[in-house]
Amino acid sequence: MRDSTCVLLVEDDRNIVDLIRSNLTVRGYSVVVSLDGADAIRLVDEERPDIALLDLMLPAVDGFELCRQLREHSSIGMIVVSARGGESDKVRALNLGADDYMTKPFGIDELLARITATLRRTRPGPDGAGSAADASRPDGPLVFGDLEVDLDARQVTRAGVAVRLTPTEFALLREFATNPGKLLSHAALLRRVWGPGYATETEYTRVYVRRLRAKLEQAEGPPLIVTEPRAGYRFVPPA
Repeated sequence: MRDSTCVLLVEDDRNIVDLIRSNLTVRGYSVVVSLDGADAIRLVDEERPDIALLDLMLPAVDGFELCRQLREHSSIGMIVVSARGGESDKVRALNLGADDYMTKPFGIDELLARITATLRRTRPGPDGAGSAADASRPDGPLVFGDLEVDLDARQVTRAGVAVRLTPTEFALLREFATNPGKLLSHAALLRRVWGPGYATETEYTRVYVRRLRAKLEQAEGPPLIVTEPRAGYRFVPPA
């Protein structure tokens, strides 16, 4: 059994590969590398990495399409690390399931902090998000009409049907479900779900709230998550 945290690095620039691999290895991580992206899915199956670092400009595959495939295939943490710094690229990657987005060039300390923050909410176990005992949390699943949120099992059902959420989607829903009716600001959600260094990354909350709405709300029903303009969001479950 592997004791170290495993990182899948999908990157075609060998200088960046050497830089990231050497800095992660010296800190106790194990690193597997895909230089063109074509074997990334196979490596996920064979190596069972805890997190993926994904470049978007790859020689063999389209990085956005690979992002989509990785998210459909696995719930591992995924950070896009790309020279494409436009807001539209960031939003597109987040919409496809990326947990975080970094623009090159970057500092190793920042990368390490992002990896730690992503693993905290995407990896189950003692270090995972929501795994610590919470004395204020009610026992058993939280039930809101036909929506049931099991915080311990990290499972969600709607009208008895399982809803597949990514770890970041679940972490965001956890904040809403444990604070029904309360106004939660962008900054508060970013701090609680992503970490203290994300307070201005409002694209993250906008994209992930939209993803939750698409999976949890019914077209003909009332909204579960209400936008409060220039303030944040409010979880309004049915009475």
